[in-house]
Amino acid sequence: MSVRSNRKEEHLSLANQFYEPNKPNSFDQMGLLRPALPEAKVDLSSIKTTMFGKKVNAPFFINAMTGGSAKSFSINQAFGKIAQQAKIGLALGSASILVKEAEQLDSFLIAREKNPDGVIIANVNAKTEAMDAQKIVHELNADALQIHLNTVQEIAMPEGDRDFLWLDNLIELRQNVTVPIIIKEVGCGLDQATIHLLKNEGFELFDIAGSGGTNFAKIENARNQNDLSYLETIGLPTVVSALMAAEEKVTFIVSGGVRNPLDIFKGLCLGGKYVGISNVFLQTYQDQGEDALLQTILAWQKELASLLAIYGQNDLTNLSKIKHYFDLPLKNLIDQLS
Repeated sequence: MSVRSNRKEEHLSLANQFYEPNKPNSFDQMGLLRPALPEAKVDLSSIKTTMFGKKVNAPFFINAMTGGSAKSFSINQAFGKIAQQAKIGLALGSASILVKEAEQLDSFLIAREKNPDGVIIANVNAKTEAMDAQKIVHELNADALQIHLNTVQEIAMPEGDRDFLWLDNLIELRQNVTVPIIIKEVGCGLDQATIHLLKNEGFELFDIAGSGGTNFAKIENARNQNDLSYLETIGLPTVVSALMAAEEKVTFIVSGGVRNPLDIFKGLCLGGKYVGISNVFLQTYQDQGEDALLQTILAWQKELASLLAIYGQNDLTNLSKIKHYFDLPLKNLIDQLS
């Protein structure tokens, strides 16, 4: 196994080791004003939407996790089948490994083979050359491309990059990749200044990936001989990052610490177009198997439709108009950053 593939396997193992299913995060500090008389009914069609021109059964999807190793082949195989059966989107883990190790393609391609007509999102790092990124998009027949920004993870990673001069290459990618591009953080949250800068450079879609879920600084610190644990506290809470994206009036995805359908609903109420879930789905699959994950996702679709009915909504169009409020610590943080 190559160094890169071994790192992929280590990430999966450490994500399992550090997983906290009930880990508190900023969603817990957000409340929604509920009508006692909602005048609505539970209807699964209320949560159906489109994603990159394709119909999906829900506005949440399986977000980027893995690819590029033997273990990730079986995971992406299962995720592809589940995404096809549940009719939701699937983002694959970073495929930048393919630039140096083309033989790892099957561990990504298997997801498309199992889900030939559904939404598949490819993922590369910010230094990937446009020609290589476009090749990956073509090989996976991807509907969109995530480009991840992960400076904190790279510093914590023993073999990580130390050159973060990425903007020129991002612009090159935007100009040459033929599918929509998503600028994505990896658990530390997109800040408003970065969103504003990239919006002015022509980027239109963002995945905020705030703190509160998988902590890649913690994962990399476990692989690091030096104690960089202080990096584990660097991060913008998901709710705060979502508010910043909404302020910039961009289309954005909410991810980072999503644990249940209520978190999904809150993400949509914050203005998210879609909501991405990673580790909860990964751990459900690894602990209970493929069918258990499928049944979990189907149950979440029903529960999300139930939440729409509870809050008097018949579709996804007006969720951002639901009044929300914040606990004082989160409200103070929001006020300080505004």
